[in-house]
Amino acid sequence: MRQKFTTLRSTVVPLPIENIDTDQIIPARFLKATTREGFGENLFRDWRYDKEGNPKADFVMNSSIYKGEILVAGKNFGCGSSREHAAWAIDGAGFRAVVSSFFADIFRNNALNNGLLPVVVSEKMLAEIFATAEKDADMQLDIDLPTQTIKILGTGVKESFEIAPYKKQCLMSGYDDVDFLVSIRSEIETFEKR
Repeated sequence: MRQKFTTLRSTVVPLPIENIDTDQIIPARFLKATTREGFGENLFRDWRYDKEGNPKADFVMNSSIYKGEILVAGKNFGCGSSREHAAWAIDGAGFRAVVSSFFADIFRNNALNNGLLPVVVSEKMLAEIFATAEKDADMQLDIDLPTQTIKILGTGVKESFEIAPYKKQCLMSGYDDVDFLVSIRSEIETFEKR
């Protein structure tokens, strides 16, 4: 079982770049491991660090201004090759949700399967989040999974988001697919007996 996701209130890390692909999220040279551990330190590796491994001062994740458990990214996040490691890296870096106006399907499914909530908002809402974060680095978002809403706390701007009912139930219960099946074991056994 993993951490349950019901509501999340956090400051944000804004990354207003479109078409961020999975090789930028976690470069292929770091895909040698088969467990989730250690990927967070290499999230956006080539954007965060120079060739000597020193943090680049101009990258948002190296800033002392922006911190939080919500990554806000430009349109078409997670495009490119299929790699579950991208969701592992984001989760491993301490993010519990990613907000964008569009996610690549495979990335979205990998995120949901690994307890990371991808929240799709309108282009207008995304622009509002970026603008508010630029004015106030302490701005917080409130993500309410039971009501499927996201709200900018300082302005009150609010929007609904979609999520498949099954994945919503898994996130709220802290289940992966196997945990879910174990949770309904008696129902499965009853069905098998019939």
